[in-house]
Amino acid sequence: MELSIIIPVYNSERTLTPLLERLMDCLTTYEFEVILINDGSKDRSEWVCSRLANRFSNVRAVSLRRNFGEFNAVLCGLNFAVGQFAVIIDDDFQNPPEAIVALLQEAQAHEYDVVYSRYEQKQHNWFRNAGSDLTNALATYLLRKPSELYLSSFKLIRREVIDEIIRYKGPYPYIDGLIFRVTSNVGSVLVPHHSRQEGRSNYTVRKLISLFLTVLVGYSVLPLRVLTGIGASLLGFSIWLGIVLFVGKVTGWLVVREWELAFWIVAMLGGLQLLFVGILGEYVGRLSMTQSGMPPYVVKRTWGLLEEKTHD
Repeated sequence: MELSIIIPVYNSERTLTPLLERLMDCLTTYEFEVILINDGSKDRSEWVCSRLANRFSNVRAVSLRRNFGEFNAVLCGLNFAVGQFAVIIDDDFQNPPEAIVALLQEAQAHEYDVVYSRYEQKQHNWFRNAGSDLTNALATYLLRKPSELYLSSFKLIRREVIDEIIRYKGPYPYIDGLIFRVTSNVGSVLVPHHSRQEGRSNYTVRKLISLFLTVLVGYSVLPLRVLTGIGASLLGFSIWLGIVLFVGKVTGWLVVREWELAFWIVAMLGGLQLLFVGILGEYVGRLSMTQSGMPPYVVKRTWGLLEEKTHD
């Protein structure tokens, strides 16, 4: 199998059928499969997914028991994918299916592990664009992502990287974070970006905050290290201040007042506390990033005789 097309589905009963029909038309020269992941949709998307799996022999469908989120749905799809490359594409037609060929050709021509799409002009609303820009800026510092690379949801991933990504079994997957833990051999290609054909974006303030915290806390110990740095700086300042007060008191050139002594004691104790909390948090952070008993998703039902791959 050359290509696995993964489509996370949420409330898109009207766009799924025309999307798959276009996929079948534009990828006729490739051997590919389509994996639909219904992420707890509230409309008839589950029924449409099942019908499409019965209609097309190369379409697989998975329905999750509740809405786990886009990244969890994508991780589920990657676990079921068998292609040498997996392409993740949204269900709203903002990325034309014909652009999949451009991603594949770019990966093959330059032997990239991952190829992201980039756009001359994004057709998202201003809130979605602002959230994407914030997440990209954060990823640049925390994940060591190239600053010029835009982390779009429409991307292609090579099989070797997929096999590493699906080792993640925690409840808060961030696909781009997992990618940059595995490889830095990443490219991009310019593709069109269209307006949504149906419905409205599911990108909300709550989801933006959740994504921000996932990137900030789940894929980096930088906040803990900042806390440790603040504690160490405050402790260093307290030691310097203590020396100044002591020398001034002994030599008589400085009159030490009670409030100055109290300030020094509070700064010293606060610095020690922050330093110790930061060091302890470093251990807890590393442990929480590696140990978790919550699953990233729970499968309710499948269509198309899917068997999820397992790893030792």
